Amino acid sequence: MRATGDELAGVVDLFGALTRQELSAALTEVAFKQGAAVDDAAVTDAIDTAIKRYVLVEYIPASTDSDHADTAPLLTVGPTAFPTLPPNAEDLPHILDYETRAVDRDRLAEQVRARLAADADAAVAAADADRAAALLDISYDLEAWAAVETDEIRASLSAVLPQD
Repeated sequence: MRATGDELAGVVDLFGALTRQELSAALTEVAFKQGAAVDDAAVTDAIDTAIKRYVLVEYIPASTDSDHADTAPLLTVGPTAFPTLPPNAEDLPHILDYETRAVDRDRLAEQVRARLAADADAAVAAADADRAAALLDISYDLEAWAAVETDEIRASLSAVLPQD
């Protein structure tokens, strides 16, 4: 089974947030329903790629959040996602015994902004113009997705981009 980042986001969106293990199990269930084989390495790569592209983002619950205390990071829909359900995924909430989770949107937005800043710093340090250009686009998506400012991040990224 091959799933796009937006399809991964669609599965996550059904539940609000999932652990990596839960998302992998959900994709295995979808593959079974489609009569397709599951390649665990391909699933891991698809999740990693979706995270790198900000289609999925990790959410670290607050230690005071009793619903999520001491849990693994949760994956939730990111600022570049257009969640779409893969074929045969609509019944997952009835098949899988996963709770529907809500995340603190303000906390999530700050975590994603901090990650974008760190990724931008790495792209600037490496003088990686391609990654800087991708992150610049993501900065605009992030501002549309959440109430955060990314002007400073954009300024640092622009320094790496070729000037016309």
